[in-house]
Order: sequence, then C-alpha cells, then structure tokens
Amino acid sequence: MSQLSCFFVELSLFHLPTRARAYSLTALLFALLVPLRVSLAQQSERTNAANKAYLDQKLPMEKRVDDLLSRMSLQEKVGQMCQYNAGGANAEQLAAQGLVGSFLNVTTPEGIDKLQKAAVTRSRLGIPILFGLDVIHGFSTIFPIPLAEASTWDPDMVKACASIAAKEAFSQGIRWTFSPMVDITRDPRWGRIAEGAGEDPFLGMAMAKAQVEGFQGPRLTPESYLVACAKHFAAYGAAEGGRDYNTAEVSERTLREVYLPPFKAAVDAGVGTLMSAFDDLDGVPATANPFTLRDILKGEWGFDGFVVSDWDAVGELINHGIACDSSQATMKAVTAGVDMDMVGPFHNHLAKLVEEGKVPVKLVDDAVRRILTIKFELGLFEHLYTLIENSKASLMLPEYRKAAREEARESIVLLKNDESLLPLSKETKSVAVIGPLADSKVDMLGPWHCQGKPEPVVTLLNGIKAKVSSSTKISYAEGCGINDTSTDGFAEALKVAGNADVVILALGERGDMSGEAESRSSLDLPGVQQQLARAVAALGKPVVEVLMNGRPLSIQWSADHVPAILETWFLGTEAGNAIADVLFGDYNPSGKLPVTFPRTVGQVPIYYNHMNTGRPPSTEHFTSKYIDLPWSPLFPFGYGLSYTKFEFSDFNVVADPGVKDQYLVTVDVTNAGKRSGAEIAQLYIRQRCTSVTRPVEQLAGFKKVQLPAGETKTISFILTPYDISFINANMQRVVEAGDLEVMVGGNSVDLISKTVQIEKSMPVVDRVPVF
Repeated sequence: MSQLSCFFVELSLFHLPTRARAYSLTALLFALLVPLRVSLAQQSERTNAANKAYLDQKLPMEKRVDDLLSRMSLQEKVGQMCQYNAGGANAEQLAAQGLVGSFLNVTTPEGIDKLQKAAVTRSRLGIPILFGLDVIHGFSTIFPIPLAEASTWDPDMVKACASIAAKEAFSQGIRWTFSPMVDITRDPRWGRIAEGAGEDPFLGMAMAKAQVEGFQGPRLTPESYLVACAKHFAAYGAAEGGRDYNTAEVSERTLREVYLPPFKAAVDAGVGTLMSAFDDLDGVPATANPFTLRDILKGEWGFDGFVVSDWDAVGELINHGIACDSSQATMKAVTAGVDMDMVGPFHNHLAKLVEEGKVPVKLVDDAVRRILTIKFELGLFEHLYTLIENSKASLMLPEYRKAAREEARESIVLLKNDESLLPLSKETKSVAVIGPLADSKVDMLGPWHCQGKPEPVVTLLNGIKAKVSSSTKISYAEGCGINDTSTDGFAEALKVAGNADVVILALGERGDMSGEAESRSSLDLPGVQQQLARAVAALGKPVVEVLMNGRPLSIQWSADHVPAILETWFLGTEAGNAIADVLFGDYNPSGKLPVTFPRTVGQVPIYYNHMNTGRPPSTEHFTSKYIDLPWSPLFPFGYGLSYTKFEFSDFNVVADPGVKDQYLVTVDVTNAGKRSGAEIAQLYIRQRCTSVTRPVEQLAGFKKVQLPAGETKTISFILTPYDISFINANMQRVVEAGDLEVMVGGNSVDLISKTVQIEKSMPVVDRVPVF
C-alpha cells in the first residue's frame, strides 16, 4: 500500500463513528502488517536458504552432508532410509513432508518430476528423491540377458551396452538401477541364473566391474547416468534345490572364494549401493547378517556406499523366524547394517526404536550419511528434473540398436556343427522355420526387460527373411506352443519341413520362465518341443536347432541327433538379426559358455571348478561317478565352437623378475581354418599339495583375439599373486609354496599345460585383479 493511499484512507476515517473508526483502524493495521509479515517471512526464508551450507556447491561434500544431517529431525532421517513403491495414494504427501528417500518403479518423466518437485519445493529441507528401477539388460533398447552377455567374455562390450542402458534410463529421470546381479550359481534350476554371469567367480568379477563402470562411469560423479547396485549380498545363488529364496548352506571359505569375489570387484569398481539378499546364510538371514554386512562389507572392504534391502526382506525376517514382529525385524536389520528399507517396516518403527534406546542414533546417522553422500555425488541437489521435451527422442536410437545387435551376435554359442552344416548359404532355395519361438517378439526380451516393448523386436523369422536372397522361399509353422501338451500343430510343421532344403528349429523357454521366482525342477525342453524335434529330425533333412532360453537345458537327445545347435539365450531387441547374421555367415560365432551344461538334471549341481575328492571319477568301480550316465557334462564351461579352427602352441610360463610370486604367460594362437574369426584364450591354474583342497582347475585369465585365416598371434597374461592365492583354513588369503600347474586353451577341457614352482608362501592383500 502506497503512502498516498494510506493518507486518504486515514483521512476518510475521521468521518466515521467512533466504533466503526476503531474497526476500520484495525483493518488498516492488518492491511499494513500482513504484507510486511509476508515480506519478512520471504526475507527470512532467503536468509535461511543462504545459510544452508549443504546447498553450497563450493563446499567439500563431507561438510555439505554434515550440515544437512545436523538440520534433520529424527523423522526426516528415518524418511531418508525408506524406499516406497510407485502408485501409493500418499506418495506426493510423503515427498512433500520430506519422509521418503527413494521411490522405485516410477517410470515416466512426468511422474518423477511431480514427486521430485513436491520433495524439493514443499518439504522443509528440500532433499531430492532418488528414483530407482530394475534396469537389468537395457531400458528401452533391450540387450541380451546377463547370462548371454557373459557368453561374450567381452567386458568392454558389456560395459558399453550398460552405458547405453544408463543413458536411456537417465533420460527418463531414473538415477539408480538395481543391477548388476553378481550372484554366482552352480544350479541351473534357479531361475535367476539368467540375471548373472554364471558359475565362475573370475568371469563374474570381470562382468561385475564392466557393468558397474558402464552404469556409473569410472567413478560416481554428477556426470554419472546411474548409480549401480550390486546384488544380492550374499550367496543368494546357492539356494538349496535351486528354489528361489531358499536357504544357503555355504562354508565361510567357499563364501569368500566363490560367492564374494564378484561383490568385491563391484566395490573396488566404486559401486554406490549393494542390495541384501532374501536368503538365510548358515542360519542367519542376509538382511540381518552383521557378519556379511558390517564385518566384511563395511569393515574389511571399507564400502562407503549404502545397503538397500530387497523387496520387504526386512519384514520377511518374521517368516525366517528370527524376529517376532516388524519392530524387532527393523531393529535387527538396521543393527546388522541395512541402510535403506525397500517397501518394508522402517517407517513404522525405527523412530520409536531410537527413542526407546533400542537402536543407537549413531547407526541411523551413519545410514543417512551414506544415503545423502550418494545423492550429493550424483549431483541430485543441483540437477533436479528431467528434460521432458527430449525424453522420447533419447530412446531406441539407431546406434543403440546397432550395439544391441553387435552384443547379441557375440553372445551366441555354437554348440555343435557336424560336417560344417553352418553357415548356411543365403542362396538356399527353401528354408523351413519351425518352432514356437521362431516368430515370438515378447520372449526374445527375456526376463526383467524393463521398459522394452515387443513391437520393435526382430524375430528369428523376420531376421531370416531380411537376410536371405529374394529367390529363397521361406516357410513357417509354429508346430506347438512353448509349454503345450498338444501335438495338433505337428502335421503342418512336418509338411513345411518336408518341402524345404534346410530346417531351422527354434526351441526353448518362454521369456518369463527364468528370472525371479521361476525355478524349474526339470531342465528339459518344455511341453512337447522335444517330440517336435524328434519328428522333424526323422524327416532326414539338415536341421539347425536354435535354442532360446534363460538357463542351461538338458538337450542330450538333440546333441546326439541334430547336426547343428546354436545357443542364443534371449538376445533382446535385435535377436532375429543377430541370429541370422550367425546362421548365414555374416558373423563367425565366438561365444563361450559361462556355465556348464548338464546331461540331465540329476547331475546338478555340476560345475567345472569342483574339488578332486579322494576317489576322483575313473573306470574303477569305487570312484565318484554315476552308474547310469557319464559323470562329465554335456558341454563344459568355456566351450564354444567357431566356423574356423584355432590352435594353441609355444606356451611359456616364467617368473616375473620384478614381482615376487608373479608369472608372465605367453602363448601363440593360430587361426588354422579358412575363415577369419575370434577365439577366447582361457587361462586356468591348479595347485596340489596345499593346506586345503583346491579345485581341479580355476579360471585365472582370458583374452579375446581376432585372427584372419592362417595368422598367428602371441598373447600374454600376467598371473598376479592374487590370481594364484586362495583362502586357507584360517580364512586368510595366501600364496603357498609348491607346484603350480598353468593351463591354456579354448575351453576348460581342451588345454595344454606347464608346471612352475612357487618358491615361498606369503599372505596376499584381498584385492581383485585388474581386468
């Protein structure tokens, strides 16, 4: 109100009665003071904001975290430790009250920005929300499932594709992925084998590092697209019977040698978060296990990120039987080292537990400090919202699809190729494409395909049509459903196959038959697919079996009777094009199995790096074998054929004069065939006469080498003290003196070897190798 206006209002009051004049004076005073009060409040807010050191980008991050933490109430601290699922009626209210640290499964930029704005502009401290999603093997552009990615044995490729997935997710407002899953598993019945790198810790370490660096970059910064989450800590892949969520009985030495190394590799690569597992490990649930979470992860390894529980894993401590109610479950999880609760009971009980003295406030402060640090490292306080106008244009770019096709080709494993049936000629007169997966779009996406849609997927049928000559006749018949019991479609399929020069038979699992809660008691082809294969093979036509699945299958009959077999897993958006590239020779397959293929489910668990036992398998009766089938696998770890042939020679192992107990390894690899191709040279070691039993072999290195026909290349490895070390009976990582057998070859069976002498025993720092 201007001074002149006030003067005329005041002058007019003298013409009013006394009581009216009093009321009017009050009104005038209110009119004058309210704007002043609002102005003072705004000024106070600006002053208060200016005093919020945590908003000052020039200050060291530690001081920003300290300042923000000092301002937070207990309820606000607990809020940061809570993650909620999308879609709740009170989501915006929780955000506006500053009582949520993270949301998961909010998938649109508009939805993310709405909740973020509520948190930043309406809550007392304006702490941004961290939005998470299961970006496992792609966001919109879908890459091969992780088990297939591991079949590439190409960490650089895996890293590049993870980076693309991160870019797509970032463009939609996602800043946190619940990936990579780095669980080692030796049981293909377990559905989540599809999400990991298979059975070997060394390969698992390489893939863990590649994925973390792909999602986050070299280190976590505001330029990082996503913060990664290594899961599920720990030994989740050791579930008894291959049943998801089941108990894991694992010795500490096996835990440290087999199941923990990929997590250590992720931590050493700078992973920002870890997820606790559903399982109980030797009687203690992983989500309430201070030995794994505090002693090993945060203690021995010095992990400074935060731990999030899996979905309601805290509440499930009641089912495990170690908590009587959700309050006690909360207390045990926080005490053990869980920092953030995914859709569980923290929000109902944690504040009261602190007030009652049952949970020390210092544990809450430590958890919140870790969460806030990740948010500052990601630059969430400065980069709050998505660029909605650009979000749609950031998905499914041509270069992303190109990368998906390249990785898919590298993932394919040639299991059999009798009489060089493959590659097929593009001029083949007629090709029959048979099987329930031949023209399936959705199944090619596999489990956990995030925001991937079936519409852009290239099926095998369409990939073949695009590849062959225009004069080639392509005929298609489904034959049967994936899990059907009916053989009604056989007649049409056999008619189509009978009129063709070659048959391509697409068999396997549904895309959702692997993944979480998708354990199987049988590893056979589902439904009547095996009957279909037998019927087609009986026609006497050249048959190529193309497997599409999320786990190793028991395909003994096909291995005995079908001349050519390709393991293609679930390859994602570009599946059909990639498979056609291999079938017709535009790409020479180089994939290698990251997991053993059993002959039958009765061999499970079966894995290459097993102990020798006191009575190793032999033709003698009283030895460790079966009486009704060979003890050996159908296809071994590291196995995979090529359209050319590779030979290994001139193998040398010498001590490194500069580093104690380190060895330099060289070997010549020759392409002895007539086609250019890539071989994956695999380095294995074995040590006898040690203080504890050691595996019959263990992977200690690998390199992919591309060679033109007829050429030879010398490749080298360094065997570091870590590579040749192991965990002794005292749970110490050591190198022990004695003979060390070093082996190299194209798989875990066909190897050449040398033996060297380790001169002296010594302890070794538990640090993963550089890949």
